[in-house]
Amino acid sequence: MRFLGNGVALLGGFCAALLVSCGKQNNANPSGRGETKSRPVRVVRAELRPMERTLQVTGMLSAHDEATVAAQVAGQIEKNHVDVGDRVTAGQELALIDTTSYEALARQSAANLLKAKASATNAAQNLKRIQELQQEKIASTSELDLAVAESGKTQADVTSAEAANAIAQLSLDRSRVKAPFSGAVAARIAGVGNYVAVGTPIFRIVKTDPLRLRLDVPERDSAALRVGQGVRVRVEGDTNIHTGQIARVAPALRETDLMLQVEADVPNRGGLRAGLFARAQIVVNEHEPGVSVPANAVVVFAGLEKVIVVRGNKAMEKNVITGRREGNWVEIVSGLGTGETIALDPSGLRTGQAVTIEDSTITATPSGTNMEGSR
Repeated sequence: MRFLGNGVALLGGFCAALLVSCGKQNNANPSGRGETKSRPVRVVRAELRPMERTLQVTGMLSAHDEATVAAQVAGQIEKNHVDVGDRVTAGQELALIDTTSYEALARQSAANLLKAKASATNAAQNLKRIQELQQEKIASTSELDLAVAESGKTQADVTSAEAANAIAQLSLDRSRVKAPFSGAVAARIAGVGNYVAVGTPIFRIVKTDPLRLRLDVPERDSAALRVGQGVRVRVEGDTNIHTGQIARVAPALRETDLMLQVEADVPNRGGLRAGLFARAQIVVNEHEPGVSVPANAVVVFAGLEKVIVVRGNKAMEKNVITGRREGNWVEIVSGLGTGETIALDPSGLRTGQAVTIEDSTITATPSGTNMEGSR
């Protein structure tokens, strides 16, 4: 029994010594872990930077002008000079309609005009002779009246012949179908041999340079739109960015959906066609300042955007919402203030971790002009 008592006493003394040892260790490092090494970081200050403010909208490209060219005189089409896809210039001859008949009518009317003018000249000379004889008391008053009437009649015949000749010449001119403006032939509706009445469609002409870009802008963004603002346009299958300008803004929102219709003129230097779906950026403000940081200061984790703020040589995570992008800079819409010190390349840093600033605070460099990532 004495041996058992001594064993219990010895075990109790060992436990007490162990507790004292653990207590000293805990007092030296309460966390129970080894010291965390300070991480060197490079930093930058968030600052206000001017950036473009753009609106992202979608729309449809359409012909700037479109016209159905119809027959202005009746007759058979004798010749077509153009076909689908051909480029035409304003006033260019597109087709001929029975020009032989209209040329003959024009010659006839010109001859009738010459005849009427000759009769009028003869009547005027006869009137002059009668007036001279009447002054010498040789011609009677009745002869003078008759000469005056004949001269007036022949002058009226000249006027009538001039009008008939003008109509004949106009018909001859209209028998040569011409392009109303420069563009391209979108459709040939009637061909050689077809008889066409006045008003029968023959061609459809479209103007595709510039193109007309029709856009619908939501009510919340409509107040920022002005004629003359720049537009950047992308279409499927084309890596180029096409530029244009807002040319027309509707005076009121559509009542059905509260959208504002806007039209931009987009020069077509190849690669664009009417009917294409387009994505557009409207530059509503070229120099609108915003709190910005370099792109490599923002990390994304589990769908959240974060930056690491350095305060008192400690790291602190902050959730942020980003906005516009210009060059290597990103706008911080919320979650960060101007002048705060931000760690660059902060992957792996956590709140409370000790950091050592590797060098002096990096100052901002002049911003670029690339706005492909603008929001």
